[in-house]
Amino acid sequence: MRQKEITALFLAGALALAATACGSAPADTGEEAPAGVAVQVETVTAGSIATENKVSGKVSAGNEHTIMIASTAKCTAVYFEAGDQVEAGDILCTLELGSALSNYNSARIGYNGAVQSYNDQKTVLDKQVQMAADNVANTKALFDIGAASQLEVDQAELNYDNAVAGRNSALSQLEAGIQSAKSGLEQMDTALENVDPNGNVVAPMAGTLVTMNAEENSFISNAMPLAVIDGPDQMKVSVSVSEALVPKIVIGSTADVYVSAIEEHFSATIRSVEQAANMQTQLYTVTLTVPADVGGLLSGMFADVTFFTDVSQNAIVIPTEAILTSGGGQYVFVAEDGVARYVEIVTGLTGNGVTEVISGLTEGQRLVTVGQSYLHEGDAVRIVAGED
Repeated sequence: MRQKEITALFLAGALALAATACGSAPADTGEEAPAGVAVQVETVTAGSIATENKVSGKVSAGNEHTIMIASTAKCTAVYFEAGDQVEAGDILCTLELGSALSNYNSARIGYNGAVQSYNDQKTVLDKQVQMAADNVANTKALFDIGAASQLEVDQAELNYDNAVAGRNSALSQLEAGIQSAKSGLEQMDTALENVDPNGNVVAPMAGTLVTMNAEENSFISNAMPLAVIDGPDQMKVSVSVSEALVPKIVIGSTADVYVSAIEEHFSATIRSVEQAANMQTQLYTVTLTVPADVGGLLSGMFADVTFFTDVSQNAIVIPTEAILTSGGGQYVFVAEDGVARYVEIVTGLTGNGVTEVISGLTEGQRLVTVGQSYLHEGDAVRIVAGED
């Protein structure tokens, strides 16, 4: 009897524990977790896209004049400093240019002497050629009446040919001397074109004196500019581009420019493209005009220039980040009726964060732009942002 009572009590306790456990379970609310992979989408639309080509360049004045001098000289007085505004004709500084002016005068005398020597020699040589030509004519006349032999005619013609050849050779040498003297004179003309007979360096135009290397009682070298003046005209940006880019740049079109020194973005117009490459770099110089309303630019500032080429209009353009790759192919996912659809695409031009789709997508489709990496064909999707 005692054993039966113990067994009954044990069973009653077990049932009580089971009932307590069931009573502690959360109540069934009837709500289910949202189905599908959370994604963001955007509607596919048509637009324009262009290939972006970024190069670096420099800002300079649209009308800039650099003043050089012929040789190292001592500066005796300075009247302006960098940053000053100057007018055409202002005296910037005074130099002791005795030796430079002496060299310049010697170069001019040498050039004038070379020209005079050429003219004198040409007169003498022309007379010699004319005498040889007259001798040929006279000898042929004598030959016609039997008073001269064929050998004499041949000798006269040979003498004429030698006279012509001698004249041409001598004049060529004299011309080379003239060109050499002229080149030296032109270089000194350029180096002294802004210096008056008293050694005063004169401003050739009005503008801002952006560089002034002359200091009183110090020497200025001919290896560096004495001064640089920026004119009041618009600023410009110059860049160097490769031969592959040159044919795609159109004069009159625009490019984006960013100057980090003043944190300024603006559009500049392409005004010239050099048709010959730089001998050292093999690059072509492109010059852009800066809009007049862009302020704060100074010569020498660096600029990043972006050229837009290979423009495609009315194209399907999507965010590049939406594109996935597999096995060398490219694909995206679109959302259709709450389901992810795998779509293979062929791409074209690429721009700043966007890519042209040549085939695979059409306008109006809902492109998955976030969450696509977690999708497979046929997966349920739940749009949490973007167009629904």
